[in-house]
Amino acid sequence: MSGHSKWSTIKRKKGAADAKRGKLFARLIRGIEAAAKVGGADPDANPTLADAVQKARDASMPKDNIERALKRAAGSAGGANYETVYYEGYAPGGVALYVECLTDNRNRAANDVRAAFNKNGGSLAEPGAVNYLFTRTGVILVPSGKASEDDLLIAGLDAGITDVTQEGEGDGDSFMVTTEPADVQNVRKALEEAGIPVSSSETTMLPSVTVAITQESVAKQVLRLLDALDDCDDVQNVYSNFDIPDDILEAVA
Repeated sequence: MSGHSKWSTIKRKKGAADAKRGKLFARLIRGIEAAAKVGGADPDANPTLADAVQKARDASMPKDNIERALKRAAGSAGGANYETVYYEGYAPGGVALYVECLTDNRNRAANDVRAAFNKNGGSLAEPGAVNYLFTRTGVILVPSGKASEDDLLIAGLDAGITDVTQEGEGDGDSFMVTTEPADVQNVRKALEEAGIPVSSSETTMLPSVTVAITQESVAKQVLRLLDALDDCDDVQNVYSNFDIPDDILEAVA
């Protein structure tokens, strides 16, 4: 399983705690408002906004919170002006990290990201050092016990499925369905209309190559840096290319 998928799983497991302290919901609301300001407040006409709203729903954000964020973005000419900036670097073990920030203060974002790298054994790199390793992709996760690979292909191939892989050990714990970024919502809709439950869907960055991490000590360092970056207020997403065996991941996560 790619680093992205494993890290997403870890974050979902601790999502309830994040929501209690408000950090996860604040980040999702920021994403909704920024997407609506750029492309309009109608999710049907703004794929980036539709993706942001779906992420909020998958995180169990109350409907009222989502609607307030949309109304605020649609009716406000002022407020913070967010811009997306990226930082690139390496975690221990040679793991590539591509950090996406949504910020109204570039200096603050840069200082926070730099501090997270420096304090946790990582190193920032020049622009272009790792971004070529990642490709923007639509990803939908489906519980493997709820459908077969054939079920998924029959239901979603015409809607835009590009690949289906089974994630996890043994029989696997989920299917990862990939699409072109513009097709992720259409594929999710097709799967759900066929009665296939979806755990989550998003547009993300998947690595073309992965770095195997087989030592617990290095795995701890990698996850510690990811946690530190995730705690930065301006960081929206951290994309990585680590591959840690499930037994080691569970032992250190």
